[in-house]
Amino acid sequence: MQYRIGVFFLVIIVTTSIILLQYNQDENDLNLLLDKSGPYIGVNFPKNLGYNGEGITIAVIDTGIDHRHPDLFGFGPDGKVVQGYNYVENDKMAIDTNGHGTEVAGIIAADGQLSGIAPKSSLISYKVSKDGDSVSSDLIVKAIEQAIIDDVDIINISLGVNRTNSKIDDTVNKAIQEGIVVVVAAGNDGPESNTIGSPGINPNPITVGATYNNITSSLVATLEVEEKQFQILPMVGIEALDEPVKAEILFGSFGREGDLSENDFTNSIILVERGSDIEGEIVYFSDKENNAANAGAKAILVYNNEPGIFLGELLHQFAPEDYQPRIPTVSMSREDGLVLKEMAQDRTVGTLHVFYNPDFVAHFSSRGPASPFYIKPDLVAPGAFVNTTIIDGKYNFTSGTSFAAPHVTGAAALLLQKNPNLLPNEIKSLLVTTTDSVSDAYGNQFSLNAAGSGRLNVTRAFEGNLIITPPYLTFYLSPENSFHKQTLQLNPINGGLEDIKIKFEGPEFVEFNYQRNGETLDITSSLEDVFFEKFEGKMIIQHDGTSYNVPMIGQITKGAVSVLEQDGKLNFVISHPDEWSYAKISLINKETGKWDTVSATPSKEASILVFKNGEYWVEANIEVDGETFDAYETIKVRTASLDDNPNPFALLEIPEKPIIIIFAIAILIALVGLKIRR
Repeated sequence: MQYRIGVFFLVIIVTTSIILLQYNQDENDLNLLLDKSGPYIGVNFPKNLGYNGEGITIAVIDTGIDHRHPDLFGFGPDGKVVQGYNYVENDKMAIDTNGHGTEVAGIIAADGQLSGIAPKSSLISYKVSKDGDSVSSDLIVKAIEQAIIDDVDIINISLGVNRTNSKIDDTVNKAIQEGIVVVVAAGNDGPESNTIGSPGINPNPITVGATYNNITSSLVATLEVEEKQFQILPMVGIEALDEPVKAEILFGSFGREGDLSENDFTNSIILVERGSDIEGEIVYFSDKENNAANAGAKAILVYNNEPGIFLGELLHQFAPEDYQPRIPTVSMSREDGLVLKEMAQDRTVGTLHVFYNPDFVAHFSSRGPASPFYIKPDLVAPGAFVNTTIIDGKYNFTSGTSFAAPHVTGAAALLLQKNPNLLPNEIKSLLVTTTDSVSDAYGNQFSLNAAGSGRLNVTRAFEGNLIITPPYLTFYLSPENSFHKQTLQLNPINGGLEDIKIKFEGPEFVEFNYQRNGETLDITSSLEDVFFEKFEGKMIIQHDGTSYNVPMIGQITKGAVSVLEQDGKLNFVISHPDEWSYAKISLINKETGKWDTVSATPSKEASILVFKNGEYWVEANIEVDGETFDAYETIKVRTASLDDNPNPFALLEIPEKPIIIIFAIAILIALVGLKIRR
């Protein structure tokens, strides 16, 4: 089966030519931009201490690597790319003819004109795609399995699928169990929710979303009208404003010259619709901006002609050669545009601002939630306007979560060089809990579904001395179960746990408390008031001069599911304030992702026998008068069944009922065949 990886390769915000036009740089000026994202995320601190990734081997599963590039030079034991496997053409020369893999490799380990995050690390190139357009899931699996054999330290996967793929996820889990850190891109299907596929949806690897970057093109915009805040995106080609624009908002149809000749738009903010109402007519964004500027407007808002928001570009190949934008031009969704159009019928004044914000989560970055039991993405890193290596010895500006992930891969290499004995979950903990918060254009923190714990901070991760597992907290509350406890393990890399300080940030209707017992931290949440909704928060731990952020998610549900364990047998109890008729209960092994299900009714108890210790997630779908209500719980099994003759189907994780039916049919066929033969 073939899966598209093009979304991970798209240069979503700008192309190289647009960036170069915008900066109007000569070759010497370009050199100044070769190392923007690295210093911004704090790599100078470990590099100044002499840490550069030396001795760390990183697998790049991608379109290959051009090892002839001067910044990635050499193939073999003495080169940058020490080995290669070309699964497309079945040889060992995994040369990149597409560019994507070379871009990823440059961010990780370029060592020349461009300095990667871990410039002295070694790379192994596993080529699983020739053109960057599609890849077989079997080739990804083969590459991961070979990386395990080659005993790599880290695997970077900047490609994936927009759905769950159990083969890929199982192999990723196997690599992690073998002690390999796995870093994957979240995908470029944002800003819609639930858009992370495999392997990013897997709870165990480090899944990375994308923010803007530390260059002047990292612009965001705000629009406030009558105390209402609208989501808008600056179009490529405009510049930041020294101060906000405040003016009356007037509707200008499609922004054509004739549309704007019917009214006086001097000193106004013009609202127009994208496209045209005439079949076959093309009205470019640059045309709309130019017409609005000629009409004396201070700014122009373009709302979509279909649902959702979009990114627009003013500088393009069809614009006049001497064209330069003169007024702020932003895009907005059709839904918001129609609301604003209605408001503009009365005299309505809006305030528009465009300013620099490098920590803004990129519009294209895929979002969670991936599950009610964990947070995805885990964190974000610069993934827009990233300058890196490309094939044929050149450099390229590029954007996508594909290029955010290698920032984290390089950071993991630095941590492993400092502490070679750290396990994958410990590396993940250090990276995820030492991030910086990221905020939208209005100063509000991005949701965990968009940004995970926050933006990568290599300096804090490198200074970190505390391993927090798991690196997040989940709570499930209901009127029936208004109290929920979760446990964290605190393990210092060196020294003890003196001077631990803890505080919580969360909703007012939930109270959080903690009790520490040595290296164990019990965190409790309890309902102060009942709101049937999801909530987010953060626990902040101060230790040894470093601040650690532990993101918290929770759900307050009407119904509840409780789990009682006895010798590996899990008994489920369903409760709901109304009379319920049926419940489907799913049990998921956190480590393997394997599922088991059972049904329950008010007169039928439900239980599942487990044969492996570990953490399990429980999801109950409770039916009440034709409506389904979800409830959740987690449990750590420590006394898995030790029966000498356990159910073989359960041991093999094969559903028992279908097997029994198959055996019955087989016996019936055999009996019928025997009778006919006689």
